[in-house]
Amino acid sequence: MRKKVLIVGGVAGGASAAARLRRLDEHAEIIIFEKDRYISYANCGLPYYIGEVIKDRDDLIVQSAEDMKIRFNIDVRTESEVTGINPGDRNVTVKNKSGDLYTENYDYLILSPGARAFKPAIPGINSDKVLSLRNISDTDAIKSLVDEKGMKSAVVIGGGFIGVEIAENLIQRGVAVTLVELAGQVLAQFDEDMAAILENELAKNGVNLMLNTSVTAVDEKGDGLELTLSTGEKISADFVVVGAGVIPDTDFLKGSGIELGLRGHIIVNEKMQTNIRDIYAVGDAIEVVDFVNGKKTAIPLAGPANKQGRIAADNIAGLNSVYKGSQGSSIIKVFNLTAACTGNNERTLKRLDMPYKAIYVHPMSHASYYPGATQMTVKLLFDDQGKVLGAQAIGHEGVDKRIDVIATVIRLNGTVNDMAELELSYAPPYSSAKDPVNVAGFVAQNCLNGISHLITWDDFEKLNREDYVLVDVRTRSEYRRGHIEGAINIPVDELRERLDELDREKTIVVYCQVGFRGYLADRILSQNGYNVLNITGGFRSELARRVKK
Repeated sequence: MRKKVLIVGGVAGGASAAARLRRLDEHAEIIIFEKDRYISYANCGLPYYIGEVIKDRDDLIVQSAEDMKIRFNIDVRTESEVTGINPGDRNVTVKNKSGDLYTENYDYLILSPGARAFKPAIPGINSDKVLSLRNISDTDAIKSLVDEKGMKSAVVIGGGFIGVEIAENLIQRGVAVTLVELAGQVLAQFDEDMAAILENELAKNGVNLMLNTSVTAVDEKGDGLELTLSTGEKISADFVVVGAGVIPDTDFLKGSGIELGLRGHIIVNEKMQTNIRDIYAVGDAIEVVDFVNGKKTAIPLAGPANKQGRIAADNIAGLNSVYKGSQGSSIIKVFNLTAACTGNNERTLKRLDMPYKAIYVHPMSHASYYPGATQMTVKLLFDDQGKVLGAQAIGHEGVDKRIDVIATVIRLNGTVNDMAELELSYAPPYSSAKDPVNVAGFVAQNCLNGISHLITWDDFEKLNREDYVLVDVRTRSEYRRGHIEGAINIPVDELRERLDELDREKTIVVYCQVGFRGYLADRILSQNGYNVLNITGGFRSELARRVKK
């Protein structure tokens, strides 16, 4: 029997579901309803079109309605909003471009309504100079303010991915940008110590960053706006971009009987099925399982949405496909830096009371003797059995492939031993014989095996000052250029000859620049009967913390 499948929403999840379903079933009748003018566009590329990194607006259009009809024989109805679902009658109510309502029957229904920009309830927030960035129309509006109206100052509300990306691209266009973030850091996917590196990069490139601050009112003042902040300060801007997160666009489902979570996300099972037979849901509007901790969450990312659309289509076509959860693998360009993460961060693990260990390494992006090598920072989180729980990395080059490798280890339920054993491609322009992923695995192995005795700077600050001796094992010149207050300097190469200078009754806490010489000092001291702790990540990690403070 010929199936009739209705899909609510295009872009990533809906368009992927439609294309996959057509490949599996040439005879199904497939209709996509999209309330926007565009069925499938590169929403992750929108900030870069505003910044003119992407020059041609047409490059943002992934698939047009006409293309979908010609290639896949799919009926795409743009500017058509589904306003209600009627499971009992197996139909949906649709409002077309003219505002007329009609119903369309279905055998199967896939919901991919996505999420809409969250606008906080602030007096004046509905000014036409306050915009969000969610679709191409939003992009055109923001770009017009810069290109045609010559606006030169902006406030960005929210320091998430969209907020940081739009701030960077406005700076590139010569717009003065103040970024206001309610939390104590930008980019909540990263831990505070890692985010500090990115905040420093934002500030270096001209972004006026205001953390632990909110906008409490927006007022029209002449041709511009005046914003009142939670600090009592008032700042002026030509326009505002709100990047304070997204909320599921599921209001039209109320009263349908489709089960929603506390924040309005659609509840689905591993086959992307809702609680109502023959209705599926995918994308930013659904709850998913966190692959690492097994808890329900929402992770609005394009990659998972595409996979979910494929899985919903598979199950409608009779294939038994399941979605095993999201791990939040993400990456962002922040001016000259790249930052990427996967799995859980420390904040999540602490909230869920999941025991973990943390290590930091600062390897070079490729062989140091080959020109152009740059240092990166990698943070790895793992449990007592060595299972990898999460990772974050920041650097100029090679960050993406390192996090992608670790993301693969997590997806395959791998351990730090697997990271250490991975055989990864090597040539001097691309990596080192010991790839940064291997190095992170080696350090974690040593920690678990008791070969090294690692603590973080946060752990160090909790120690009783009377109980330890702090030793900087870098060279004298490095020590003179900057060191931790109270540290004595014994270079690692002199340590064996100067052991008698250290008090055996106290714990010897050592640090170096990035951790390796501290590890060597740890091995020397521990094998000579000293109780030793080595601060993971060394002085370089402490410098990032100092920027934050």
